[in-house]
Order: sequence, then structure tokens, then C-alpha cells
Amino acid sequence: MGDLILAIDNGTQSLKAMVFDGAGALLAKVQIPFEPYTSPQPGWAEQDPELFWNALATACRRLWDQAPKLKSRLAGVALTTQRATVINVDRKGRPLRPAIIWLDQRKTYNTKPLKGGWGALFKVAGLSGTIAYLQAEAEANWIRTYQPDVWKNTHKYLLLSGYLTHRLTGRYVDSIGCQVGYIPFSYRRLRWSSPRDWKWKLLPVRREQLPDLVPPGEPLGTISSAASAETGIPRGLPLIAAAADRATEVLGCGCFRPDTACLGYGTTATINVTQAKYIEPTPLLPAYPAAIPRHYTMEVLVYRGYWMVNWFKEEFGHPEQVRAAAENGPTEALFENFLTTTPPGAMGLLLQPYWTPGLKNPGPEAKGGVIGFGDVHTRAHLYRAILEGIAYALREGLERIQQRSGTAVTTLRICGGGSQSDGAMQLTADLFGKPAARPHVFETSGLGAAVVAAVGLQLHNDIPGAVAAMTHVQQVFEPDHAAHQLYDAIYRDVYLKMYKRLKPLYQRLREITGYPR
Repeated sequence: MGDLILAIDNGTQSLKAMVFDGAGALLAKVQIPFEPYTSPQPGWAEQDPELFWNALATACRRLWDQAPKLKSRLAGVALTTQRATVINVDRKGRPLRPAIIWLDQRKTYNTKPLKGGWGALFKVAGLSGTIAYLQAEAEANWIRTYQPDVWKNTHKYLLLSGYLTHRLTGRYVDSIGCQVGYIPFSYRRLRWSSPRDWKWKLLPVRREQLPDLVPPGEPLGTISSAASAETGIPRGLPLIAAAADRATEVLGCGCFRPDTACLGYGTTATINVTQAKYIEPTPLLPAYPAAIPRHYTMEVLVYRGYWMVNWFKEEFGHPEQVRAAAENGPTEALFENFLTTTPPGAMGLLLQPYWTPGLKNPGPEAKGGVIGFGDVHTRAHLYRAILEGIAYALREGLERIQQRSGTAVTTLRICGGGSQSDGAMQLTADLFGKPAARPHVFETSGLGAAVVAAVGLQLHNDIPGAVAAMTHVQQVFEPDHAAHQLYDAIYRDVYLKMYKRLKPLYQRLREITGYPR
């Protein structure tokens, strides 16, 4: 039996094929970048499913060209993908339309409200608006309404993970840990919803259109002859169920106990805490399946997290873009100077990072806000205020998680692109008042998938043992007491009051302008 794991990570902007050993060392990696999506109409986000498969096959073939000796040492394969991206396939497994990417903003209006007992129950509970929002957001409702022929011919309705699993094994099966999206899934029971559940009335999906589900760590199947011919992965190698990329990212950071929180500083900023008990971070918004069997991850997210760094770069960072091009380096690295030349608190400039609203906390009326401008403020202060605003929002999310779960978080692990910034790491430690640790590898999502597979392949006995052996801390940033006191005062006395004070104005702006719809 081999001693290495092939981890495939299909993200929003690229696919990575990586080989890890039992100590968590990344031995080889190939990354295939691609455009995240196409937009046939404003707000749409679609992608050709064949692009994902071709990227997977190409990455694996290049991996064997780069490190041919590793191939014979493989014990198995683990797959993790972006969440909530859906693909309709026909009876031959061929996509019927482009995949709808999780960033898609199309909505289905004027859907029929729930009737009967469920409708009455939600009305009494004051949740009719939430249910209507979920109906409007569900991709299946849009396809059924506007592309009825596609829906009529849909043999299987799959998440990206299920689609790639079928391409690799020939089986319609998926990991329980990948089930995140507008689908009839019971997050509490970690299985498809019971036949009488209200989700079946909300969506046109039938049980036979969905794949079978397997717990993380269990085999999904083996690599088929056809997949082996295209990818070079040895035929018959087991594909072990992992989880969605956020869940594996949390595990790859070493976060598997409720006293350690994982902050993801990516396009969407998140904070996650793993629990053995099902607890919703916000009522009716579920805790998602963790990469650990029978566990959940309580998650709060900021939709436009470190995407805002790119927004700042495009709108305000032209001088740094020019300099970076001349020096053949990344523009973002030059923004570090903004953090060293401005003080904590950005001299009173405070940002609320709701460039894209949510369902609750904030609600759909929310907008971004910046207050406290003075004649001393520069682009550098605005940049710091962006990073501080994201951290304030995540701290608010952590306090909500702690309040609902009754557990105290003592340590932070930070991953994602923003974790590469020492300034962002120190800012986070100071604002939360807790040590912030950077993992030993950047590819935490792939590593987390490898951790799950290592247990499933019996390279390690259990998750705690695999985490101890395979996840390590590269650097710890300790909080500065004086900076934390300043941040704490701003957070409690100003930030926490901003949304409540501005919400009526956001609502009125929405009524006047029609945005956001």
C-alpha cells in the first residue's frame, strides 16, 4: 500500500492537484488557473463543467510529469471543491447547461408561497420572508421556471463535487461533507431530508435526481479506467470522501475542537468553529457538515471579504499597480506599507463591510458604510479600515457563535490569501485580543482533504492523531494589549451600533433606488 495522498482542490479561480505525505508535507503541486465564471447576463455566474474536468485532468498529468516517482506511492485520492455550484446532467452524465456558480445572483421572483401546515407554521414564526428569500435564491427553481426543458431532461442534479466524483469513478455518489447549497438536505441529521420535510415543497428536486451520500473518510469508489486514461491517476485507486473546500480548510488549519476558530481571509471572509452538536449560528441558517464525520461547522461569513482588497486595488491602487508591474511583483505586497504607516483604528475611520448584503445580520437591505473621514485620512487609512472592518464583522460573528454554543474560543488560525500579510495577522490578533496562528502551508483546503483521506486509508488512526501529525503552525502573532484596548472600545462603543443606526437609512435607500433588489 502507498503512503501518499493525491488531493484535488477545485476552487473558484483555479484547480490544484497536490501530493501530501503522512506528516502533512506538500511534496508536489500543479495549479491550473481559469476565469471564475462567465456572465451571459448581468449578475449571472456560469461556467462550462468541462472546463473543471479538463483542468483536473491537465493538473494531474502535469503533476506526474513533474514528479513521476510519486505516482506509484499513492494510497488514495481526496477531492474538495467550491461549495454550492450546481450542474444538471442527463442520463449519460452529460451537462445539460453551464454550471451555476455559487457567486450567481439571479433570482426567481413570484414563486408560490408554501401552503398548508408548513406555510402556517412559518407565518406564525415570522419566517415567511426568509422562506421566500430561499425560494428566490434556489437555482433549481430558476432552471425549472425559465429552462423547463433542461429541468425535464435532468437525470441528476449535482453539486460540483458530485459531478467530478462521477467523472472520476462513474458513480453518482458524493460526500456528506460537501452538501452545502439550496438542496433538500437535513443539515441536522446529515442526510437527505425526510419525505415530509418542507424543503421538498420549496424545490422541484426529486430524491432520485440526487446522488447517494457517504460520510467523510469512507470510499466513494475507485478511479475508473476512463478517468485513469485522461488523468494518469492509477486505475482502481480509492477515492475517499472529504468535504467542501471551506470544511477541509478548517480541518487543514488544525481546527477540530470548539476552542479554536478558523478565519478564512479569502474572497469571502469566514469564521468557523467545529462542534459535535448541531447549533445554528443564526436561526434557520444551518450549521454545515464538517470534514469530520458527525460534526458540524458553525459559520459566519462576510460575502465581500478580502475581495475588497482587489476592489481597493482597482479603484485606489493605481500607483502600486504601476510599481508592481515595474518590479514584477504582486501589487498586494506593496499595500503592507499602508499598515505600517497607519495606527490601529485608522485615526477614527471605520468601515462596515456590507458591499454585498446577506439574509440576516445584516439583512438584504444592507450596504457598505464608512464613517469618520477627516482631512488627515489617506488611501492608507482607507486600506487599514477595510481590513479592520472585515475583522470587526468576523469578531461579531464569533461572539454570536460563542453565545449560541456556550463555548469560549481561545485561539485563532488564519488561512486564505489575507493570511500571507503580517500586518493583517497582527491586526487580527490585536482586534480579537487572541493569538493568531498562520498554518505551515498555504494550501490548507487540500491539506484538510488529505487529513480526512489519511484516516480513511488508515495512514492515521483517527482525526486527532492525523491533525497532530499533519497540521502545524508556522508563526503565531500575539496581541498587543494597548492596541486591543483601542480596538475593543471602537468595536463595542461604535461598530456594534452602526448597523442598527444605519439600517433605516439603508432600507429607505433601497426603496428609492431599487438597489439592492
